[in-house]
Amino acid sequence: MDILDTDAYDRRQRRSTSCILFLYLLPFFASTAVYFYLWIPESTPSPLAAGVKSAPVLSLALLVLSYNGGWSLLGVAGGLVLSACGDACLIWKEHFLHGMACFALAHILYSLSFLSWRYSSSSSSSWLYVLYLLLWGVSGGTFFYLLPFLRSSQDPDIYVPAIGAYTLLITVMATLALRTRRTLVMLGGLTFVISDLTIALQMFKVIETLDYNRHIIMTTYYLAQLLIAVGDVKTTLTPEADDLVKRKRL
Repeated sequence: MDILDTDAYDRRQRRSTSCILFLYLLPFFASTAVYFYLWIPESTPSPLAAGVKSAPVLSLALLVLSYNGGWSLLGVAGGLVLSACGDACLIWKEHFLHGMACFALAHILYSLSFLSWRYSSSSSSSWLYVLYLLLWGVSGGTFFYLLPFLRSSQDPDIYVPAIGAYTLLITVMATLALRTRRTLVMLGGLTFVISDLTIALQMFKVIETLDYNRHIIMTTYYLAQLLIAVGDVKTTLTPEADDLVKRKRL
């Protein structure tokens, strides 16, 4: 009877936690709806457009901070803040490289977070190595396919090494996301790769611009950030995380 009571209590606690987490996510859903409804980036670049575009990711940063505290600025929360800065930079085409630098730093912070003790796991599986190979194969293949287009761009001496370094960083981040074996984090890392590869292919004229290309890019981008943020919060809320905290304190 005690075991049944404990299980029932745990289920109630999980439901309560999920409800609270959903309430915390309402600003993200609201600001995302405002972005897609107003579609400000289609108009003249402005500080207002930058604010509307970066608001959803900033709301996720506040969510992670509220659960994980200030130290998460050196991890996922910091990565989200840097991503929001990148969103603002990309409103202006002349600040593309600045935006890419912000996202590169964000991927470094995500990677450091995925390597932390909170995500430690002793288990492994052969299917993960298959995913690693597929991920690196797709990322590397896409970069080498992009090379001729990068070399014919206006600044090949800048774009070739910059895109190469960025491709490496986001692929490492996605690899470490897979390594965590947390479903949300894994999906978030992979979705981020898809979003950014789509941007690169369209920006450098590898594929024709689709009628709904911005919808595809921003939907996958916001989804990736949502999955990473919620996955990070849920990692903190798991019983395994509590046990690790206790062992660290001892």
